[in-house]
Amino acid sequence: MGLLVTELRLADFRSFERMSVHLSPGITILVGPNAAGKTNTVEALQLLTAGQSFRRPTPAQLVREGAESARIDARLEGDGRVVDVRCDAAAGRRQFSRNGKRVQASEMPESLMSVLFTPDDLAIVKRGASVRRDELDDFGRQANRGYANVLNAYQRSVEQRNRLLKDEDVNLSLLAAWDASVALGGATLLAARLRLFSRLAEKVSAIYGTVSGGERLRCSYVCTLGEGLEGLSREELRDVFLERLAEVQEDDLRRGQTTVGPHRDDIAFSIEGRDARSYGSQGQQRSVALALKMAEVELSYEILGSRPLLLLDDVMSELDAARRDAAMGFVGSGIQTVITTTNLGYFSPEILEAAEVVRFGE
Repeated sequence: MGLLVTELRLADFRSFERMSVHLSPGITILVGPNAAGKTNTVEALQLLTAGQSFRRPTPAQLVREGAESARIDARLEGDGRVVDVRCDAAAGRRQFSRNGKRVQASEMPESLMSVLFTPDDLAIVKRGASVRRDELDDFGRQANRGYANVLNAYQRSVEQRNRLLKDEDVNLSLLAAWDASVALGGATLLAARLRLFSRLAEKVSAIYGTVSGGERLRCSYVCTLGEGLEGLSREELRDVFLERLAEVQEDDLRRGQTTVGPHRDDIAFSIEGRDARSYGSQGQQRSVALALKMAEVELSYEILGSRPLLLLDDVMSELDAARRDAAMGFVGSGIQTVITTTNLGYFSPEILEAAEVVRFGE
């Protein structure tokens, strides 16, 4: 079964002076008007599971106005275990701990990871490539701490190379050394990304077919290093990367930035052979987003052997009845889920009877 969140406690976090909420092992619905603190509660849960927030806040932004520091903590229970996780924040500092022992943010998903679905995610097909890359990388970070280390090392190498490219008189010998570093780090990241994407894409396509009534979805990884890279070893990918860096060196020097590599790659979706970004209806694009989130839940279970915490922040109002039914049917399959909403009318009487309903702003 894995761990479940049984209680969340907040102190001087965002809009809350003090707040405590008990969560159901099934569905917990947070209902109330806008600006009542529902999304802040979801953010707190994401911080304690993913080790980061979708809002990408500074530590100071987590602290209630007028307070010096904030604390969020939760109790996780399951499989005969009790785990207490905590995050303390103050100006310029954010610290995580598990059972009283300090841990890195990247270690938080090892207790319980989470999948977050927000209204912004519904437009993932239409938004920029960086959004789709981040979606894949954020999932990879939680599913495997080594992924986060590889990603961070590659990003630092690219930043250093870009600084060198901006020099008026570039040392080409030094550039060659950074080319080697970027190529090795990029090849390591790309190999991990392609393995993860292959597993995820298969599930996204299958789930989309169910949600859409049989339409065929194809997910493709669009790599700036070229095509046909699946199955290559890290060393082979490194050699391909070095060749591409040599080919675009003049352009990179002119632009002052590294123009090829995993940091420039994209993910494409096609429905019945047509590009979903250009030709997909809004409903089809939203079905892709819904299928992607469902696939992340399924794949996390395969990788970690336990189900993640599913966080649905105000997405019910953005989905039509058919997609709401699909989402709730998936949620009802035994996944601990926290849903925020302003309207309980989106849920059937059966769901409301089984759920823990927490009212905000009363």
